[in-house]
Amino acid sequence: MRRNKVALPGPDDVLRQTLPNGITVLARENFASPSVVLDGYLIAGSEDDPQDQEGLASLAVDVMERGTHRRPFEQLYEEVESVGATFGFSAGVHSTAFGAKGLAEQLPLLLDICSDVMRNPTFAPEQVERARAELLSALREQEFDTRSRASRAFHELAYPAAHPYHRQVSGTLESVERLRRDDLRDFHERYIKPQGMVITIVGAIKVEAALTAVQNAFGDWEGVRPPRPPLPAVPPLTTRREQYIPLPEKTQADLVLGWPGPERRAPDFLACQLANTLLGVFGMMGRLGEQVRSQNGLAYYVYSSLDSAIGPGPWQAIAGVHPAHVEKAIALILDEVQRLREEPVPATELADNQAYLIGSLPLRLETNEGVAGNLTHIERFELGLDYLLRYEERISAITAADIQSVAQRWLNPAAFALGVSGPPRA
Repeated sequence: MRRNKVALPGPDDVLRQTLPNGITVLARENFASPSVVLDGYLIAGSEDDPQDQEGLASLAVDVMERGTHRRPFEQLYEEVESVGATFGFSAGVHSTAFGAKGLAEQLPLLLDICSDVMRNPTFAPEQVERARAELLSALREQEFDTRSRASRAFHELAYPAAHPYHRQVSGTLESVERLRRDDLRDFHERYIKPQGMVITIVGAIKVEAALTAVQNAFGDWEGVRPPRPPLPAVPPLTTRREQYIPLPEKTQADLVLGWPGPERRAPDFLACQLANTLLGVFGMMGRLGEQVRSQNGLAYYVYSSLDSAIGPGPWQAIAGVHPAHVEKAIALILDEVQRLREEPVPATELADNQAYLIGSLPLRLETNEGVAGNLTHIERFELGLDYLLRYEERISAITAADIQSVAQRWLNPAAFALGVSGPPRA
């Protein structure tokens, strides 16, 4: 096996410890720069939104970082900015991500601020309304964005109504309008708990000191969130499901075509990741780019996307095309899917794409942010601290037959979900 020049994080140089309150801490030293990065998540997200309160997690998390009982809004950001640091929170489907960056000596302050935001938000009425106005403005913009509308249509077609992937994390104009301050406070009280939280720290600090700093900021926080029910089943698509959303005054059409894919923890996920790279991701044209864009000139952009998710995240082909070329672009995308299912990938093409994935890993680990993000990902999906050390070997072991197998399992050119948005059809 080829030795990478960048030392890959692994069990020998990453501290992992779970505190009595259920918070897992990961820490790795890097004294090449004076900074430290904090990355993590807690178990609260749009999956917890009631059916008629979509966007609740998104709005609640936004308002959480707009002032605490100890730090009003202005003071909170003054403390962070005065030392040249940054921090932020963002709600997702299954979890709320948070992060911060600053000089190593500022780590206790950054942890204290993150703890304060999680534990003591005021949900000041003026901040609730300000955040709501900003969210509504963003949602209105999305209503007139062809890419957003096509993506929304895809998710609504691909996933059952009761599944969290069917809905938008940010909610709808109607649901966000209905949310009240008490709803946000109740969400915080019910779901923002230390149980299951992960905090990753990478940078110019000893791992023992990082652990102590986390214990000082979070160790006395107790609380358990209610258990989540299992995710609803997602039946395989059996027909072509499609929706066209007309938007006046648009000149380009965007399409999102795809399927519910494998869970991140699925044994064949890495084979799917390699198949996705073969189809084409940004920075590597792949088969879709070659066929749809280069040879036929039908797309402004086209790529394949495979989500890492707790549930069956989407596996999509996404393209921006002239409205007259939508059906032709769809046909070419499906042709490439069919070819991936029927024909073994040539050895040279397979090797090139394996080299791309293997070679890009050290590049993703060149910064503290990259290392921290990867360690958090590994913990989130229970991949094991030796995951990065095993990555090259596992990618290299994927065969042409494996690629065919996952394409046949997950990509059905006769049954898929398709969202398209563009100018009204003549």
